[in-house]
Amino acid sequence: MAADRRARARPVVPVWRPGLPIDDWRSVRRSLSTLATGLVVTAALLSAPMAGVGNAAVAGKGVTDAVGKRGITWKPCEEEPTVECGKLTVPIDWSKPDGPTVDLTLARRKATDPSARIGSLLTNPGGPGNSGVNDIFRPSGFSEDVQRRFDIVSYDPRGVARSGAVTCSASVYNKIPYEVMTSQADYDKWIAFNEELRADCRKLTGPLYDHIDSANVARDMDAIRAALGDDKLTSYGVSYGTLAQQMYAELFPKRVRAMVLDSNMDHSLDAKAFQVSEAAAVQDGFDEFVAWCERDTECVLHGRDVRALWKGLLEKADRGELYWPGVTDRPVSAHNLLWLGVVMNEGPDWPMEAKVLRALNGGPVPDDMPGPPGNGPVGGEFAEFPTAILCEDYNLELRNYKAYADVMRGANAVAPDMRYNPMPMGDMPRCQGHPVNNPQHELRYTGSAPLLVGASRHDPSTPYAWSANVARQLGSKATLLTFEGWGHGVYGRTECLTTAMDNYLISLKVPAKGTRCPAE
Repeated sequence: MAADRRARARPVVPVWRPGLPIDDWRSVRRSLSTLATGLVVTAALLSAPMAGVGNAAVAGKGVTDAVGKRGITWKPCEEEPTVECGKLTVPIDWSKPDGPTVDLTLARRKATDPSARIGSLLTNPGGPGNSGVNDIFRPSGFSEDVQRRFDIVSYDPRGVARSGAVTCSASVYNKIPYEVMTSQADYDKWIAFNEELRADCRKLTGPLYDHIDSANVARDMDAIRAALGDDKLTSYGVSYGTLAQQMYAELFPKRVRAMVLDSNMDHSLDAKAFQVSEAAAVQDGFDEFVAWCERDTECVLHGRDVRALWKGLLEKADRGELYWPGVTDRPVSAHNLLWLGVVMNEGPDWPMEAKVLRALNGGPVPDDMPGPPGNGPVGGEFAEFPTAILCEDYNLELRNYKAYADVMRGANAVAPDMRYNPMPMGDMPRCQGHPVNNPQHELRYTGSAPLLVGASRHDPSTPYAWSANVARQLGSKATLLTFEGWGHGVYGRTECLTTAMDNYLISLKVPAKGTRCPAE
């Protein structure tokens, strides 16, 4: 399939998926969507953060420099000895640099040609909730030129994995109500559940729980910059990782050398605009899948009415009668079924999407059939709750069920087949009543370094319009690079895209305004 051809292997880094606890769809989506992710930062003053960037005053110039200069002791990683691992201790509350701390875990692959080394390329995993350390353990998907010139560095952001993961009791987490509300009683049930869950997560996670927003991650990034010994950092980020990059550009504009923002979050949208634009994007992804199935005989549903088949599966799920092949203990909810429209279109993997739909409709089950999509009960004693990061970055508060129903109607109107995007719509109930540290606002970038914003026209997870809007907000120093194709994350998809991004990262050569790379 043309949309699946790649100029080079891409960095295997998960993308935005706020709602997943510790369960099986993280590994599934990594195999479906080998998409680059990253966040690298560059920094400046901490004494007076920009208005709207985080809710805590940060004391003193050079605080991140002082923290970073404590240094990192590198040694071979136990899991992958060809990679170096280390820890950097940073304040939990950056306004109290001498207060309680958290250890950030980092990993790096050193430049393959030390004599040509430019510096560090710090990448940030998406999610929120994904591990950058695990991603470095895999073979790098960056081009040979980039690997030759940069140490590739990543980390587990605060509140994630080895860096103080947001942890809750599985027994409490598993009381979670159904994600789709249909009454004020459902809304009230969510409010009560959230109060119980947050109290439990705070108890198990400690004070870090209230300091995990992306503005704080950006401050951590500047401490990493100092620890790596770079005056300015070169950064690459994709999906949710771009939000910390955006915060970094605001907080530390004079320390940016180069910043690639790939498939952006838009931090200027209110709750309804956020959900409606996401619904439109996932519907667009489904439309592209249907169009491919109509024209390509590789689709096992070629010649059939795919929209009618999909509608029938959703109706069966609504009745509680749809079961995943081989899973008989619980039916697939309609909400979880919608996840197929996200994960199968992030790559995209249209041939598998068609096979899965055929199997759910009673057809043969493929040997490589993935497990059930979406969220489910968590086994064991604990559950991670990375959605708390989203809740501290986005004010998704709704006054009551009536306000929720208005948002849902807006999503339904632009997504006749997909109804809504299950990622953010499923996470919005979890954010009700949650304190917001880093609320939405228009970006303000005052630096002189050029920034490169990349996006695909048909991205089901971070709409193309989001990246276009971010480029507009960042101003004249930002250039939008458009991929006229499909999927989530654009680095490495075609020679055109990779060459443009590599030239920028290595030589600071920005592509011409309005550059568009065709789908192969």
